[in-house]
Amino acid sequence: MNKPIKLVSAFFTVGIWTLLSRLAGFVRDILIAAFFGSGPIAEAFQVAFSLPNMFRRFFAEGAFNMAFVPMFSKKLEADDGAQEFAQDAFAGLASLLIVLTLIAQIFMPWLVYAMASGFVGDARFDTAVGFARICFPYILFISLAALLSGVLNASGRFAAAAAAPVLLNFIVVTAMAGAYYIGADVARALVWSIPIAGIAQMALVWWAANNAGLRLIPRLPKMTPELKKLAIIATPAAFAGGVVQVNLLVGRQVASYFDGAIQWLSVADRLYQLPLGVVGIAIGVVLLPDLSRKIRADDTDGGRHAFNRAAEFALALTIPSAVALFLAARPMISVLFERGAFNSDDAAATAAALAIYSLGLPAFVFQKVIQPLYFAREDTKTPFYFAVVAMVVNLIVAITLSYKIGYLSAAVAVTVSAWIMCLLLWLGSRKMGKAARFDARFYKTLPKIILASALMGLTVILAQQTLGNALYTHGLRYMALAVLVLSGATVYGIALLGLKAYSLSEIKAMVKRG
Repeated sequence: MNKPIKLVSAFFTVGIWTLLSRLAGFVRDILIAAFFGSGPIAEAFQVAFSLPNMFRRFFAEGAFNMAFVPMFSKKLEADDGAQEFAQDAFAGLASLLIVLTLIAQIFMPWLVYAMASGFVGDARFDTAVGFARICFPYILFISLAALLSGVLNASGRFAAAAAAPVLLNFIVVTAMAGAYYIGADVARALVWSIPIAGIAQMALVWWAANNAGLRLIPRLPKMTPELKKLAIIATPAAFAGGVVQVNLLVGRQVASYFDGAIQWLSVADRLYQLPLGVVGIAIGVVLLPDLSRKIRADDTDGGRHAFNRAAEFALALTIPSAVALFLAARPMISVLFERGAFNSDDAAATAAALAIYSLGLPAFVFQKVIQPLYFAREDTKTPFYFAVVAMVVNLIVAITLSYKIGYLSAAVAVTVSAWIMCLLLWLGSRKMGKAARFDARFYKTLPKIILASALMGLTVILAQQTLGNALYTHGLRYMALAVLVLSGATVYGIALLGLKAYSLSEIKAMVKRG
């Protein structure tokens, strides 16, 4: 039997590695923006790279893992053939992905058309098709890595799985910088680095799982009763994942009709994904196996405690992040991305999208907290129904507003649909009883988090007025942004302690207890 998961320490393990990955991702995107701006190469790559990522979230991190992790966790807890089940799932997923990759190579022009029909008739289309054929095999390696990560996470081992994404960004950055240094084709190096990085990521988590005594090897798949059950549970989640990808697809289709918009939205997405990744993904990864164990053990109080602390932790980091991104979008984009081929007009257009995305950040993260309540109970149908509603809202808003506000309609639609999805998930969880209820501590802490975030927001506004042009002056802007960020973070931390949302001794005790 596996040892219990220490929630707080696990959150920090996943969160810190995810933070490092996101920071490395910033370097990657900064280089892409500097080399290619918002031109055809940048947009073609964004579409090409989004294709394997879209299917990966559809098959692996979305449907497959959301169904696989609770089943594997329960088998592991009961010592009931967990490794054999994981081996069968590994073989089945690998076979499915190999077939998908081969089919995608044949139909790649149609897939690119489905992603960005606005590219038809210019150089972006053929470039995107060529790039996508090279990038697409990444789905095979990263999806298998996702399954191996699920095995490690369910076993209470989070470090290797959380560290794997750092490899992707390190390899991509090294490839671009190396190509530039020796005078080679930077675009070609960028594209070929993607499948190479996928192999490296899979190798890392396979090695970690092997060292943990959970060795999974390639073999011919066989359909067992357990795998059939997994498929039945995963199918609604696959549809739900497909709905989420349709939302992204709608946004890219709208953006493809506005030159540069795909790159603007991608850069804005990268920045708001930082808190979403660090907080939301960390909580989702840790909370799902922990809730699955507690539900199997009939530990209602333990499940409620885990859910509430995850919700509290998420909002304590997400609400101030949303406020900061909304108020300081322009200087952040300017400092991080405005250089080389990425000019001030690109920065302004990207900042507008980022401000809109930031309004949906609490909803995006809170979904990661609420969804495990469903998945831990092997209920993947209800989130799918909610996702369909959110998809329809996204579609209507994106298309309707595109005639009035252009590419920004994609950001507005994603934000509105995120809040709709969050509300539906929360209302649906009311039927789950005490384990899904907020406790007294949560209701006591939430207003203090909101007030501390408001004080931080006021500080950010005053700091921007004080720093003025220094935030946009070459050479000074880096230090000015650091002052802006540190002043806001300091005021927020002091406000939390001053309002007694948390005490230093309590924080130390939480970390010690996990």
